[in-house]
Amino acid sequence: MDYDIRAQQKLNSLIENRSCTLLAIETSCDETAAAVVKDGKTVLSNAVYSQVELHKKFGGVVPELASRSHVEKLTPTVELALSEAGLGFCDLDAVAVTARPGLVGALLTGVNYAKGLAYGLMLPLVGVDHILGHIAANYITSPELAPPFVCLAVSGGHSHLYLVESYTKFTLLGRTRDDAAGEAFDKSAKLLGLPYPGGPLIDKYAAKGNAKRFQFPEPQISGLNFSFSGLKTSILYFLKNAGKSNVYKEEFVATAAEQKQFISDNIEDICASIQS
Repeated sequence: MDYDIRAQQKLNSLIENRSCTLLAIETSCDETAAAVVKDGKTVLSNAVYSQVELHKKFGGVVPELASRSHVEKLTPTVELALSEAGLGFCDLDAVAVTARPGLVGALLTGVNYAKGLAYGLMLPLVGVDHILGHIAANYITSPELAPPFVCLAVSGGHSHLYLVESYTKFTLLGRTRDDAAGEAFDKSAKLLGLPYPGGPLIDKYAAKGNAKRFQFPEPQISGLNFSFSGLKTSILYFLKNAGKSNVYKEEFVATAAEQKQFISDNIEDICASIQS
């Protein structure tokens, strides 16, 4: 039987019966992940391979290296997910994969792998918007949750505010107009000289700091939209000026040694103020 016809028939049956054992594949950035999910809300396994050590020496994600790593790790990660779930390929009803947004090369590795797997198993293939995937994850952690609700989706490269009207209808209320919150965290950490990934370290230091000691601009521009580029610029000048000002003035610029000492002496308060 033709693959397209059989896959569509299988998908129609799954929708009608509301029952499905799904293999989900994620390669949008720097983590190779595979999970087996039962009926949309029960996670039978979740295998993740992190590339942090691979990118650490570069201070950020290198797209080409991320793609190559996904190629190497996809098969063992999928096999691990199936093993932990106690299932085989023959037990699957469908394959889902992150199709957008993300690093193009990284996405392609996952999509092409999932396409081949679905075709070989004669199963439906479902492309997933990974921002909507973040929203759907709330149904797993909070099974009692049901639409309608408002959801703030904040991941490494995205900051979006959605009205979730139903399980399949989403209205975008606001979003970042430039950088995402996660990017602001990581780039601020880099300015502070913290190792990659720096965002979690800012959070760690902030827990012990005074968030009201230093003032930075709030990242909101109009309505429900955000802008984090001005916040990053303010932090950049603040550190270059060793805390004297967060706007550029040549007479305020401190030496590299003075900047380093200022950061060292005030790291907890700086991080708390940035996070706030």
